[in-house]
Amino acid sequence: MAAGTQDWGMQLVALVLTCLIACTLSFNHSFTVDYNNATFLQDGKPFRYISGSLHYSRVHPYYWKDRLTKMRVAGLNTVQTYVPWNIHEPIPGDYQWTGLADLETFLKTAHEVGLNVLLRSGPYICGEWEFGGFPAWLLTKNPDMVLRTSDPSYIAEVDKWYSVLLPKIKPFLYENGGPIIMVQIENEYGSYFACDYDYVRFLYNKVRSVLGSTVVIYTTDGDGDSYLKCGAISGAYATVDFGVSYTPAKNFAAQRDYEPNGPAVNSEFYTGWLDHWGSPHSITDIRSVAKSLDLLLDYGANINMYMFEGGTNFGYWNGANAPPYQPVPTSYDYDSPLNETGDITDKYIAIRQVISKYNPLPAEPIPPNTPKCPYGNVQMDFMTTIQGSLETTSPGGPIKSRFPLTMEQIKFYYGFVLYRHVLKSSWTLPTPLVTNGTRDRGYVMVNEVPMGIFNRDLAWQVNITGVAGQYLDILVENQARIGFATLMNYNLKGLTTNVTLNGKVLEDWEIYPIRLENIHSPANFTRQHRAGPKKSASGHLETPSIYIGKIPVPNIAGMPQDTYLDMRPWHKGQALVNGFNLGRYWPVAGPQVTLYVPKPELVAPPGTNSLVMLELESTGCQANSSCTVKFVDSPLINETPKTSTMSSQVVREHFDWHKFH
Repeated sequence: MAAGTQDWGMQLVALVLTCLIACTLSFNHSFTVDYNNATFLQDGKPFRYISGSLHYSRVHPYYWKDRLTKMRVAGLNTVQTYVPWNIHEPIPGDYQWTGLADLETFLKTAHEVGLNVLLRSGPYICGEWEFGGFPAWLLTKNPDMVLRTSDPSYIAEVDKWYSVLLPKIKPFLYENGGPIIMVQIENEYGSYFACDYDYVRFLYNKVRSVLGSTVVIYTTDGDGDSYLKCGAISGAYATVDFGVSYTPAKNFAAQRDYEPNGPAVNSEFYTGWLDHWGSPHSITDIRSVAKSLDLLLDYGANINMYMFEGGTNFGYWNGANAPPYQPVPTSYDYDSPLNETGDITDKYIAIRQVISKYNPLPAEPIPPNTPKCPYGNVQMDFMTTIQGSLETTSPGGPIKSRFPLTMEQIKFYYGFVLYRHVLKSSWTLPTPLVTNGTRDRGYVMVNEVPMGIFNRDLAWQVNITGVAGQYLDILVENQARIGFATLMNYNLKGLTTNVTLNGKVLEDWEIYPIRLENIHSPANFTRQHRAGPKKSASGHLETPSIYIGKIPVPNIAGMPQDTYLDMRPWHKGQALVNGFNLGRYWPVAGPQVTLYVPKPELVAPPGTNSLVMLELESTGCQANSSCTVKFVDSPLINETPKTSTMSSQVVREHFDWHKFH
C-alpha cells in the first residue's frame, strides 16, 4: 500500500472513531421533556429534579464547592443560578469573568460536585439584585429606551451580550458533557407591564440559534393564568413559582393550562423571604416549609427552592424595590436552609429529612460549618473628611457642569458622588435648599458642616447658612437601582434635577465620583483635613469621613477565619477589608447589624489586615474616647431598632410584590 493511501486510511479510521465517540456521547448525554409521561428524561430515563438556588455572585468563590457539596448532601441533585449581566459587563464591551463573576469556574465546580444546573440567563433576573441584573450603562444609550421590550436600542444591546454569553455556556450544556440541563429566558415576564411577545420570541430564537435545537429552554412566571398569558411562549417550557402551599394541584392549575402534558415544575419554592432596610427580618416557619415541600414532592413536582443559600450583596450589588422605594440590605440571608455564610440550619435538617422520603441521601456526612473567629475590638482612627479624600478617591479631578449631572451622565454608576457649588452670596439665616431629584440620599454640608439630609421620597428641603465663597457640598449615595416593575425604567442616580437656594436655581457645579477602593493607608491624605469631622448644629450629624483600623488576626495556626463586623454604635456607611468592599452598613435602621467578612479576603499573619470605613452620619463614639468596631463570631441580622431612620410608611406598609425574583 502506498504511503499516501495508508495515511488516508488512517485518517478515515480516525474520522469514524470520532463520529462514533460523538454519537456515543450524544446518546449518553441527553435531557428532554417526556410529554407522554409528564416527566423529564435524563439520558433517556425518567428524572425529577430537586434543586436549590445559589447565586454565584453572592457567594465568595472560595466557598462555592463547600456550599454546593452541602446542597448535594441535603439530597439535592440540581442547583439553580442567575447570570447577572451587570457584573459581567460593568462598562460596554468590558467583559469580566473572574472573582464573583467567574461563571465558568462555578459551572465546573457544580459539575465536579455532581449537581445539574438550571441556568437563568436573563437578560433580566430581578433577584433583589442591583437594577435586576441590567448594567446601568444601558440608561445612557437611549433616554427613551423601554427595558424588556422589542425597543431596537434595547434589543441591540441584549443581542451583543447574548452573543458573548451563550457561546461561553454552550460547552457546559448537559448534551455536551456539562451540567446545564435547562436554560431560562427572562424572568417572570408575565408580571411586567409590556407583554411584548416579539421581545420574548427574540430571546428564544437567539438562545435556540446559539445553543442548538435540543436544549430545553424554559420560562418562569407566577402561578396564575394572568402571568403566564404574557410570560409563556411557544417552544419554551412554561413553569410557575409559588411559596408555601398545601394544595399543589391548585397552584399548578395555571401551568397545566399551558403545559397540560409535561412535568409539574415550581421554579421558585420560597424557603424564606427578602429583607428591606428599616423592616423586620423575614422568617418563614420551618414546619410550614417542610410540610409544603413534602406535599409538592408527593405530588410528583420538580422543585427549585428559592433560596437554598441567599448569600451576600457585596459592594454595591444590593437591589431595591418600589413603590415606596425600599433598598435591600447587604445580607441576602433570606432565612434559607443554608444561612448567609453557608452554615447548616434547622431548616436545612428538616428539608433534608423530607427529601430522604423520595430520594436516597448521599452516604457522606454533612460537611461542618466554617469556623468563625471573634477578633475583638478594632480602634478606628479618623483619617479625613470626604472632602479631604478627594485627591485619592477622585484622582481625575472634578467634572465641571453648569447644572448637576446624573451618575449615568458622568459614566460612574455605583456608590457615591460629591456635588460642589461655591456660594455666591452669604446666608446668615436658615435658607431653604431644595431639590426633589436626590437619588437616593444626599448629605448636605457647607464648609464641611452638616446641614441635613435629602431623601429621595421623604425630604426635599434642607435649610442652610453660609458665607459667600464657601463650598456647598452634597454627597449623594446611590442606594441601589429599582429592579422590578415599571419603575425600573426610571433609574437615574445622583442629582437628577436642579437644586434651588432661596428659590433660585444654582449654577456652576463640580462633580466628584468617589472611588473608595482607592483608599489604602493614612499616607493617602493631606494634613489639612485631619482635625476631625465637624458636627451639625443639632450635634446629630458629622461630616462624612474616612476611618481606618487594623484587624488583630492572631498569629496562630488556622488563621484567618470567617468573621462578622458588628457596626454598632456607628450609623451608616460602607466598609472595606483589604480593599474588598463588604457592602453597606446601617445598624440604626436594621434589621442587619453585622457585616460578613469571608476568610479569603483576610491575610494570614504576619500580614496586615486593614479596615476602611466611610461613615456618613455619626460614629456614635462617646466624647473623649476612641472609636472602635468589634469583630464577632456570630451574625446579627434580625435587629429591629426602637427608633428607625426610615419612615413608618417605608417600614410597615405591606405590598404584594407577588413575583419578582
